[in-house]
Amino acid sequence: MTFLLQAQGAAAAQAQGSGSFWIMILLVFVVMWLFMIRPQRKQQKEMEKFRNELQKGDKVITAGGIYGTIADTDDRTVLLKIDGDVKIRVDKTAIQRDPSDTVKPEEKK
Repeated sequence: MTFLLQAQGAAAAQAQGSGSFWIMILLVFVVMWLFMIRPQRKQQKEMEKFRNELQKGDKVITAGGIYGTIADTDDRTVLLKIDGDVKIRVDKTAIQRDPSDTVKPEEKK
């Protein structure tokens, strides 16, 4: 008889432990979403908005580190004026940021 009572107690404890396991797994996913996925999506939306708002005359930096001024834009590409008469056409996804976003060392003080 005591064996059956012990078996029932163990089964109840295991069921309760299983419930807390799923709660912990759920909490891990919620934390991952809050601290990793959500900020990344926000950053992607901001970058997409920045790229869609590019206009002639904006100064930009490409993913390859090329500094230039936008000479012309269309749906997918921009014509980037690098120096003098040198112009290259790059995909909008290659545009990373505006150089005014970077802080120069002498401005940090």
